[in-house]
Amino acid sequence: MKKVSLYPADIYVVVDKSLLSEMDKLVLNMLYMPIIGNMAVSLYLKLQTEAGNTLISPELTHHHLMTSMGLTLDNIKEARLKLEGIGLLKSYYHKDDINSYVYEIYSPVSPSEFFSHPIFNVVLYNNVGKNEYNRLYEYFKEPSVSLKDYEDISASFDSVFKSRNYTALEYTGENIISKNKLLLTYELDYDFDLLVSSIGEGIFNPKCLNKSMKELIINLSFLYDIDPVTMADIIRASLNEKGNIVKEELRKKTRKFYQFNNDNRLPSLLFKSQPEYLKSAEGDNSNRGRMIRVFEKYSPYEFLKAKYKGGKPTSKDMEILEGLLEDQKLNPAVINVLIDYVLRTNNNKFTKSYVETIAGHWKRSNVETAEEAMSIAEKEHKKNISGTKTKTKNKVIPSWFNERIESTTDEEDNDFKEFLEEFRK
Repeated sequence: MKKVSLYPADIYVVVDKSLLSEMDKLVLNMLYMPIIGNMAVSLYLKLQTEAGNTLISPELTHHHLMTSMGLTLDNIKEARLKLEGIGLLKSYYHKDDINSYVYEIYSPVSPSEFFSHPIFNVVLYNNVGKNEYNRLYEYFKEPSVSLKDYEDISASFDSVFKSRNYTALEYTGENIISKNKLLLTYELDYDFDLLVSSIGEGIFNPKCLNKSMKELIINLSFLYDIDPVTMADIIRASLNEKGNIVKEELRKKTRKFYQFNNDNRLPSLLFKSQPEYLKSAEGDNSNRGRMIRVFEKYSPYEFLKAKYKGGKPTSKDMEILEGLLEDQKLNPAVINVLIDYVLRTNNNKFTKSYVETIAGHWKRSNVETAEEAMSIAEKEHKKNISGTKTKTKNKVIPSWFNERIESTTDEEDNDFKEFLEEFRK
């Protein structure tokens, strides 16, 4: 994903490739909204309205979008990223004196596709709960009428129409408007060679790894955070007598594997890392600047996982993370600073009450960036030390307070490796 700055004066044009129906709108509001939120759905419907009956909008500015929706530019960019990530929008960018964008909006999947999707279905269930999920499932369930005592008397095509010889037709169906959907895309490069070699020879038919099967495996691996070697074990248990993967078995066994290792809980989707518009300016190569880039680059899950020295965070820790993201609405980089601060000052204990006390203070203080979080943590820590009579010589404080962080390279990956080493001391 290319990093691009967005400004109110930037212009955009909407191209509607969705041919949105009333059923599509129901799917958006009832099925997509619990996953991506009201703001993202509202932006989608606003863009679709602007394209209108001509399926293409006039040139508009993002300032127009801000005033007409009552949103900040930051809100719009975050909502846009969610639409892009979930396959409802494609964005194109052209750099000029006044930058311009083309937004292509795509149709949501059908109800049947949604409820059979390996990611959407599971995340919806986890986000809304069993009762609401069952209600939604029943709402979109296809109605049925018993035809037991009825006879089919429908006419066939050739009994009604007859072919005649007319003028030759020179036109095909090319470039005619149609309903378009997007598949989910990933930046990761999934190692199918490792997967196949880990399954083993003789019991597996590699020909069954067609495009749709690979897509399913990537989706499941992403949702349940499963590496190719572990996925190979699950696939071995999902093969039929011909060595082909049974899709439903694979989905069922992958879900059970995850639940077994996560106290019977199902996964959800979290906004992955700090939004681009809240990241610090590039070029700050100081120790503090490099530390901020680490806080900004990684998701709270990845960051907390590093504290476990390669292990996985507990289900209780994950509940705390989800609360910080979903309930407190803290940004990922802010949560990463909070994680580091809490573990460094609380004897490596990630205590819910302690975390929520700090999180509530930071939320009320409108802390949005890593820099702001680090500054407020420093002030609080100094105030706590100066206000206590307890000796503080053995108190552990975050390395970004006063310590020098040694580094031999400016590459972000090396920064993170060194940061992990700092965690493991």
